[in-house]
Amino acid sequence: MKRFFYVALISLLTLSAIFPAGYAANAKQLSARDIHFNATVVDSHNDTMMKAVNPTTWLPETDIRGNTDFHIDIPKLQAGGLNVPFFAAYTSGYYGNNPRSISRTLALINALYWTEERNSDVLEITTSLKEIEKVRREGKIAAVPTVEGAYSLEEHNAIELLHQYYDLGIRALGFTWNYSNALGEGANRVYGDPARTPSPSGLTELGKEVAQEMNKLGMIIDVSHLSEASFWDVIEVSKAPIMATHSGASSLREHARNLTDEQLKALAENGGVVGVVFYPDFLKYGYPTEKVYIKDYVDHIEHAVKVAGIDHVALGSDFDGGPLPSDIKDASELYKVTEELVRRGFSQQDIEKLLGKNTLRLLKEVEKAAEHNPVEVGQVLTITPALKMGETVPNNTPLLTAKLERINGAPIDASSLRVIVDGIPYSPEFNGETSTISLQLKEPLKEKFHVVTFEAANTAGKIEKETRIFYINQ
Repeated sequence: MKRFFYVALISLLTLSAIFPAGYAANAKQLSARDIHFNATVVDSHNDTMMKAVNPTTWLPETDIRGNTDFHIDIPKLQAGGLNVPFFAAYTSGYYGNNPRSISRTLALINALYWTEERNSDVLEITTSLKEIEKVRREGKIAAVPTVEGAYSLEEHNAIELLHQYYDLGIRALGFTWNYSNALGEGANRVYGDPARTPSPSGLTELGKEVAQEMNKLGMIIDVSHLSEASFWDVIEVSKAPIMATHSGASSLREHARNLTDEQLKALAENGGVVGVVFYPDFLKYGYPTEKVYIKDYVDHIEHAVKVAGIDHVALGSDFDGGPLPSDIKDASELYKVTEELVRRGFSQQDIEKLLGKNTLRLLKEVEKAAEHNPVEVGQVLTITPALKMGETVPNNTPLLTAKLERINGAPIDASSLRVIVDGIPYSPEFNGETSTISLQLKEPLKEKFHVVTFEAANTAGKIEKETRIFYINQ
């Protein structure tokens, strides 16, 4: 027995010589990385597509399959264990120029489809929790399309264009960037005109209508860039949980983009989630004179958890939307957040909630709150547009066509046919012999990017739609 004791003691001393100080810390670090890379990691906001397009034409030009100088590309997503990134189509708005706001938004949505087409073996656009889970099982990145700054939605087109965005896969939409618009008051509480005219408080009637329609569709209302008055209007109007996709805690750093404790509590009561943002100026007073670190970021997570509860806090990086804390260079180092959470004593179960489960639970509840028609079972007709996603057309008065094919069920109802362009519905021509819908636009389209939806129903009322983005090369 003594011999065994001495052998064990010598072995222990030998190990101490090999791994003197810091061995326990390294083991703890490995444990944190195990937690991180075994979890489903969701990040509710990035602006990467803004960098992937040409600054002049807005056509996609940078494939993120390879290494880039962006915060996010596919190698960085894989290295950082970021499984479900929310890719934003961001616009700060073009005041008084609705067609340009539409064009910019569509350009960035189109860039994500272009990215998927070139990288379908490793990245797939997902529009539901079921699709996210499927893509994750396949080992792919599940990309979720979102809109930041709905300056394209105005009185004449808001509801139809919102439906077109939904058809394109948009599952979260922020009404404003910092400037106010037709939907409501933004964080800066002024319009985007040169004079920066002060705006009315809260949501407009159109904004409330859009919020209710988003509930029906199953789209997350993003409150990150709203004024506080608009936030409270959303809380009152929305029947589904909402999300601040990239915000901080105002108690730690008072800023128009951060949420007060009262807002955090209301978000929790609503069933919502706050995605905590990396933007240094939102995290700490004194920036940029003073450096900001991951620990400052996790301070905001910790505070939000204390106020709202562990089920209502998540990650909302704002990668490629601005600077990052000094000790995280890009998405490849996202595991550093988990390491800091482990150091602070968060349990594995709670860390998994913060990393992704809370946002996925929110998505599930928003889907459940949506209006679903139980009669709509199975596809009864197909619509095949002549245009492919992102296709170029040669002029600004294009002929838009699609083929209809009845699969089963009742006959096609010719009176139900519609073609919607940029949120404006038209009655198309229908050739029964060739089963072709066609719309010849007579009024020239302005700007470059546009969206068209072909819609048809059978006589039993079953509706089918197909939506495409197209680009005018002139």
